[in-house]
Amino acid sequence: MSVKVIFADDHAMLRAGLRSLLQSEAGFEVVGETGNGRDTVALARALEPDVVIMDVAMPDMNGIDATRKIVRMLPDVRVLALSSHGDGSFVKGMLEAGARGYLVKEAAVDELKSALETIMRGRIYVSPRVGDGFAGDDLLQDESRARRVLSSREREVLQLVAEGKSSAEIAAVLHLSRRTVETHRRRIMNKLDIRSVAGLTKYAIREGITLLGE
Repeated sequence: MSVKVIFADDHAMLRAGLRSLLQSEAGFEVVGETGNGRDTVALARALEPDVVIMDVAMPDMNGIDATRKIVRMLPDVRVLALSSHGDGSFVKGMLEAGARGYLVKEAAVDELKSALETIMRGRIYVSPRVGDGFAGDDLLQDESRARRVLSSREREVLQLVAEGKSSAEIAAVLHLSRRTVETHRRRIMNKLDIRSVAGLTKYAIREGITLLGE
């Protein structure tokens, strides 16, 4: 029986390359792909794959928050993080959210099959190319301040603010009223003690909520 896989990455060429790689391997079936976190959550709900290969930095909803939603909704789905960034803060964020592995993009071709086989056996896979000095247990310590202080909805709003969306645009994306969005914005600013969009954007980048320009 084939392992059903969804790819989630906002770079179409990378998705195409990895899809081609997996399709040449026996035992894997690519059943869907998306370019942002919000669509990934919806597609996982519809298709119930065995594995979601999840980019960390995506528009509308980042891979960390998308992973958390998928794992909560479908506990049997295994998420393999895929990122250009190998430093510990992003690895911690994904593993804390429920990902079972973390793969650096530059190593994806060589390591993808091995990583998938490892997480399908119920083990955690962390690429050897991740920054020196990080071990699996260490990566689960010290949850980021944003995830301690802000609610899931507030993190979604913060990402969209950092990506330059207006309150009206955020309301449309999240299916909320504009007044509700503005209430969330005020709460975020109060909780973080940040009073400008520029400040919120810098904070969101530093905390890995968005990676503008990746």
